[in-house]
Amino acid sequence: MAKKRYNVAVVGATGAVGTEMLKVLEERRFPVKGLRLLASARSAGRRLAFNGSWHTVEPLNGRRFNGIDVALFSAGAVRSLAFAPEAVRRGAVVVDNSSAFRLAERVPLVVPEVNPQALTRHEGLIANPNCSTIIMLVALAPLHAAARIRRIIVATYQSVSGAGAKAMAQLYDETRQALRQCTVNSVQCTVKPILAPRTSHLTPLPQQIAFNVIPHIDRFLSNRYTKEEMKMAQETRKILGEPALALSATCARVPVFVAHSEAIWIETERPLTVERARALLRRAPGVRLVDDVARHAYPLPIAAAGRDDVLVGRIRRDESVKHGLALWVSGDNLRKGAATNAVQIAELLIQRTA
Repeated sequence: MAKKRYNVAVVGATGAVGTEMLKVLEERRFPVKGLRLLASARSAGRRLAFNGSWHTVEPLNGRRFNGIDVALFSAGAVRSLAFAPEAVRRGAVVVDNSSAFRLAERVPLVVPEVNPQALTRHEGLIANPNCSTIIMLVALAPLHAAARIRRIIVATYQSVSGAGAKAMAQLYDETRQALRQCTVNSVQCTVKPILAPRTSHLTPLPQQIAFNVIPHIDRFLSNRYTKEEMKMAQETRKILGEPALALSATCARVPVFVAHSEAIWIETERPLTVERARALLRRAPGVRLVDDVARHAYPLPIAAAGRDDVLVGRIRRDESVKHGLALWVSGDNLRKGAATNAVQIAELLIQRTA
């Protein structure tokens, strides 16, 4: 029997995540019958390669979803709010990578390795979680299943690609400029500030990122957390089905092009030894255990970039609480943190309807 094939639309096809979606669809041999690439009017007319053929980017409007089976959205919350419901009305199942619908009560928020059962409740629209949430939960889900996590403290070290192509260009340009100005002697290298905060609308990050760390991702809220930090807490509770889970996050941008890293401390209800945690993670789906400190083997963003597994290591007992562990993870924010997770959701959808 011939394998069923599907008409697929990629919304935001020319962006960093959209182009990664095309790569992942091709690599994973998703059964694409027809492909429609959609983006803003300024990107219309561009040609992108897929499976050995060139496809022209079309301007985004509601009519483009006629005949589409699966629509992968990565064009920001404003466009998702405007066009995702229209795509569903025209018969497509939407997997949305923006924050628009993640906390909506009737919209499943899915990490396939963690809560695939949530897909049974979808009404045509599925949300892809925040990249940092995905990377964290792939690592924590097997530990939660074994010992039930009651509290999470997490500090993220997020790459500039999470803020888009302009942020990557900002890091590149600032690094070149800083190195030209850098003064080196036997004890130090002095890098002078390149720009004052928000000196140009052309720099998407609010401070210099070259040779710097910015503890500010998304906007600040009235509780003095950022929206990014609160996303991690709210999304984690929804995905795990643990509305009372205690979680505090600090999210920072670091001068890395691709792949986020996270330092995570967990407190569990039941005891969980380091050895048991390592055994669980060694066989967990989507995880690669990298935890041999004697050989300097631990997760690195440069090793996580370009792969779908979340790297987990530096696993140790948190000696500040009775049932605590600490660990370090790295994962590609463009792939598992966005594009790959969305395509995996689409794969689950077609498996359930085959």
